[in-house]
Amino acid sequence: MTVRLADYTPPSHIVEHVDLTFRLHPTQTRVISRIRFAAGGPVLRLDGEKLRLISARVDGVAIAEQPDETGLTLAVPEAAFTFEAEVEISPSENTALEGLYMSNGMYCTQCEAEGFRKITFYPDRPDVMAPFRVRIESDLPVLLSNGDPVDGGWDDPWPKPSYLFALVAGDLVAHRGSFTTMSGREVALNIWVRPGDEDRCDYAMGALIRSMKWDEQVYGREYDLSVFNIVAVDDFNMGAMENKGLNIFNSKYVLARPETATDEDFARIEAIIAHEYFHNWTGNRITCRDWFQLCLKEGLTVFRDQQFSGDMRSHAVKRIEDVLMLRARQFREDSGPLAHPVRPEAYEEINNFYTATVYEKGAEVIGMLKLLVGDEGYARALDLYFDRHDGQACTIEDWLRVFEDATGRDLAQFKRWYTEAGTPRVHVEEAYENGEYALTLSQKGGSPKVIPIALGLLGANGDEVLPTTVLELTEPVQTFRFPAAARPVASVLRGFSAPVELEMQRDHAFLLAHDTDPFNRWEAGRALAKEVMAGVIAGAPVRADWLDGLAALVTGDMDPAFRALALRLPGEDDMAQTLHASGVVPDPDRIRAARKAMAQALAERLRGDLSALIGSPEPWSPDPAQAGRRALRLAALSLLSRLDGGAEAARAYAAADNMTEEAGALACLLEVGVGADAALAFEAKWRHDRIVMDKWFTLQILHSDDAVGMTGRLVQHPLFDMKNPNRFRAVISALAANHAGFHRADGAGYRLLADWLIRLDPVNPQTAARMSSAFDSWSRYDADRQAMMKDQLRRILATPGLSRDLAEMAGRMVG
Repeated sequence: MTVRLADYTPPSHIVEHVDLTFRLHPTQTRVISRIRFAAGGPVLRLDGEKLRLISARVDGVAIAEQPDETGLTLAVPEAAFTFEAEVEISPSENTALEGLYMSNGMYCTQCEAEGFRKITFYPDRPDVMAPFRVRIESDLPVLLSNGDPVDGGWDDPWPKPSYLFALVAGDLVAHRGSFTTMSGREVALNIWVRPGDEDRCDYAMGALIRSMKWDEQVYGREYDLSVFNIVAVDDFNMGAMENKGLNIFNSKYVLARPETATDEDFARIEAIIAHEYFHNWTGNRITCRDWFQLCLKEGLTVFRDQQFSGDMRSHAVKRIEDVLMLRARQFREDSGPLAHPVRPEAYEEINNFYTATVYEKGAEVIGMLKLLVGDEGYARALDLYFDRHDGQACTIEDWLRVFEDATGRDLAQFKRWYTEAGTPRVHVEEAYENGEYALTLSQKGGSPKVIPIALGLLGANGDEVLPTTVLELTEPVQTFRFPAAARPVASVLRGFSAPVELEMQRDHAFLLAHDTDPFNRWEAGRALAKEVMAGVIAGAPVRADWLDGLAALVTGDMDPAFRALALRLPGEDDMAQTLHASGVVPDPDRIRAARKAMAQALAERLRGDLSALIGSPEPWSPDPAQAGRRALRLAALSLLSRLDGGAEAARAYAAADNMTEEAGALACLLEVGVGADAALAFEAKWRHDRIVMDKWFTLQILHSDDAVGMTGRLVQHPLFDMKNPNRFRAVISALAANHAGFHRADGAGYRLLADWLIRLDPVNPQTAARMSSAFDSWSRYDADRQAMMKDQLRRILATPGLSRDLAEMAGRMVG
């Protein structure tokens, strides 16, 4: 059934209070609900799926109505009334991991987006908000739910929608901490983990405390309960969930110590801890009216966690990393059959719209808005948003109206960023005459939007003759004029000020050497590398100007993390997308060969500098500056491995005392084809550690020239478990990420992915649907590959009993 934004109607009844009692049992959990409804209409519809109804009453009188497959419809008084029900569910059989399920003996929940209806009968929609009181009956030692602990259970006084309900019960231990809020209240902090994992929580606790302090200092938001709990769960479909006062996390985004987690893991843990905590205000206290408004909470909270990570680490490096992700995931989404607006107009299955467009592009829209209204205007608007809408379920219209009221700006045109799909293109033409420099900007793709273009102008020697200035492009074509004593060099779209494709003739070598904006300096090197790669694919040699420019940058004195990013060549999928956009049909094998040739040439060019760049390992610290030095060290080690056959990487692997160095050295060895022995040693050392072993599975497939064959062997490994989303992604997502391997000319990669999606769908349809997006780029490739990918999508669609999740995704992609 298609759900449409235009069909939204308010709820027929408001819930005043919810009381829940859980009598936990692996196969026969009883859920007893007592729900107080305010006066409303004569008919009430409650959502409910896979529930065995034991009894139900309205104001103490048993009802005659029986549920259907999706819920229960009953006649009710038009005055306020109480609905009571007892249902039975089987957590141990819930392999979809939605609602109440079991993970290795632990009970836990995942209710976003529509999981609560698999727990009990309820109006399971985000605009129905109510306080909850919960009692859990079990002999397990730890019983947790939302809110503050009270005698006999948990009380959450803050109205919340059902998707934020959470319950955890198990044999757990707490890593404890505390935080004093800006008003002087003491908050107990607990990270709950399985026994034996207690020594891997320090960093997550520190990240939580930093997040709480930052949200007070930057947004003025104070935590509002006496306790904040985080639980690490091994079986989880997503990264984490922001349930009020009880965040449930995928274990990989909590558990970390230097020996088992890489620097990237530590950075990701910090960001995700922050993201879920920030949801307390941007998602929980103020939520979305309906699921079409998902970007209201997710786009804003992603933007907030990006700000936080920049403050904790490096804004320049963070911005580059965010844009790399945006282009790899969201630009790809925008250019294919899965394109949709930041706020979709319709969906079949809401789980399929937890996308890069909603999250990453949603964050970019917030960033543009902040750039347009300025820091002070943004701060006024956010204060007004929290004051006006606390405790409400809101829309994008509510959000934009706050900015209009706080700043006086008309945002009707800006709203198109929320309502139109696709990546706008901005074409740039330059002219210089009689001491005046003219920049003519044209926007293409959809209706004209408000596009902030951050511009700087550089002199012939690299001096900045115009500091960063924000131009507002609002018309199809606009010309901006600047006095200039000599023709300047334009640095356009500084800091990637808008999520657009820029069409402009630029001197990338000059900008790589001289641009004063770190993002655009990196961007120049990236663009030049793509030019060089396109030439190599066409048969040209690797260009010396690129080698010389990059060598000058990476041997200079810039931030090591920035230099490490500069050394990272464009990915194969990224290059395929670039070639396709320019009208060239990408050949995955030729792209891989060209990328290897460029890496080899760069290694040769830097031969005399690599030892200095590698340096010596330092005693490990989570300090971001040290992490940057390690990133540069490993990037240089990867290049050296192409010259010495992995000899130095083998020594680094043997000597590594932290996972960043160990996994990084193993990747270097695998990339040059000499990592088999190291991989066996890694497995023997870490096979007991589920999170580390995910890395082992992934690295072997990512760095294999026979990804299909390697995947086929690894799915036979005794530690491969398709029911665990992390392990399934570690193997099957790695296959899809190995560009040349997945797009093998005989179609074996497509068949293998389709085989596993069909197998997984009855077990975990949500994960299967999300991973099917690997097929969304079929239109880029040659006719044979297009036909083979579409054949596999049709095979998936022909599978009997296919879930709604996977059917919608495959149907949208095949057309």
